[in-house]
Amino acid sequence: MRVISGDGELLGIMPTEEALTRAREAELDLVEVAPNERPPVCRIMDYGKFKYQQKKRLAKGHTHHSKIKEIRVRPKTGDHDIAFKVNQARTFLAHKDKVVVSVIFRGRELAHIEEGRKVVDHVIKELEDIGKIESAPSHQGKRIVAILAPK
Repeated sequence: MRVISGDGELLGIMPTEEALTRAREAELDLVEVAPNERPPVCRIMDYGKFKYQQKKRLAKGHTHHSKIKEIRVRPKTGDHDIAFKVNQARTFLAHKDKVVVSVIFRGRELAHIEEGRKVVDHVIKELEDIGKIESAPSHQGKRIVAILAPK
């Protein structure tokens, strides 16, 4: 088998027993790295440390799966209530989640779509420092919807 030392230098091709004795002398383990090669490649290393570093590397690759959170307001929603919803959206964006801002119209409110548009624009303006517009405000039936993504 071909043996590589703990430093990474090639020790050459040697019998298994000799490789094991060298690993024991260095107080390390003999680990088979490439079993399909001819001859198989083994490395003298600390196997516990190797497994720990692999596990650490895998944990580092963990990604955040963004969720979609929704903020619903009406055209006649008060300023304080809108400010509260904006603060909620700010925390969602800080946690790397997307935010859907919906202005919902009922009954005669549909005659004043521009009021709903003002509310959406106000919310977007308040959140522009932490989020970016993923889809611009659009009218969908009885609601105006805009999607914000974290910066």
